[in-house]
Amino acid sequence: MLDSTRVINGTYGYVYHDGTWLTNIKSAEANVEITKEEIKRAGTRWTAHKVTGLSGTGTISGYKVTSEFVERIGRIADDSQGTFRIADDSQGTFITELILKLEDPESYGAYRVRLKGVTFDKIPLMHFEVGAIVEEELPFNFTGYELLDKITAE
Repeated sequence: MLDSTRVINGTYGYVYHDGTWLTNIKSAEANVEITKEEIKRAGTRWTAHKVTGLSGTGTISGYKVTSEFVERIGRIADDSQGTFRIADDSQGTFITELILKLEDPESYGAYRVRLKGVTFDKIPLMHFEVGAIVEEELPFNFTGYELLDKITAE
């Protein structure tokens, strides 16, 4: 039987970049799309499928507090600079990553996913509506992931 207290509450979701909790983020999503090719086989009407690729996409959305992301993502518009990079590893090369975390105190534990090779799809220069809180949506792609913490029922 389902113990409803163990169902995870999204209120305890977090997004980190370079070890810093992005407190303005109110929603996050990351998915891996599996690309397949159809394989026709003799002697059957059934079509089989061969996995040929993976594609990671996601979105983080939150409240507009500073122009930091516009500045960082916007570096790509400057021909003399590289694209937005989040962290620097010990070899001096750049690694772009986000860490997404769910940690409801009533759940069976924390769930963390590290997204590798994150690149953003747009530069959110300006968006507002009179009388409304200003929010940003940042869609992105990624080229790998790692499950850092898993949730397992006790």
